[in-house]
Amino acid sequence: MRTPPPPRPQQPGCEGPNGPSGPDGPDGPGVVSGEPVDPDVDLHLPQQRAELTAHPFAVLGAVAVGGALGAAARHGAALLWPVPAGAFPWSTLGVNAVGSGLIGVLMVLVAERGAGHPLVRPFLGTGVLGGFTTFSAYAADVAGLLTRGDAAAALGYAAATLAAALGAVWAAAAATRRLVRRAAPPAPSGRRGDAR
Repeated sequence: MRTPPPPRPQQPGCEGPNGPSGPDGPDGPGVVSGEPVDPDVDLHLPQQRAELTAHPFAVLGAVAVGGALGAAARHGAALLWPVPAGAFPWSTLGVNAVGSGLIGVLMVLVAERGAGHPLVRPFLGTGVLGGFTTFSAYAADVAGLLTRGDAAAALGYAAATLAAALGAVWAAAAATRRLVRRAAPPAPSGRRGDAR
């Protein structure tokens, strides 16, 4: 019989709304600041580590196909919303904000409703939405604005993109969480779940 691995030390700043979280915290394994980092796999459990190595090509294939679809969607958005040379890169900012919001929705659905299939998150999250969002173009846009000598626009764009992406993922996750809780069947006592 195998003994479980020793508990990992609590990292500073990894506290959820109920105090310290993580493998021994009240929020459970893989939870940092109240949100699951990876709801599918806890690499500290040998059985779950084995899941990753059992079918690595299925995961790689799901990510590759999803990434191709996401990149094609991003290219389509650039064609529908072209930005003239030298103009502020609104389309990249919009794509990153929308993609980040969709990632927030996906992570709540995977964590709180269950993914349904182990390839859902790699296909949609890492693949489609990872291919759709474009932080490499974001970095190139910042560099382009700096090269043109427009430091104020570069700084504004860098800050606006980060704020929009983080705000979108937070707002979308919070809204999705409320909708999921509202749609949940009533508790046995007849009360509905907390709809914070």
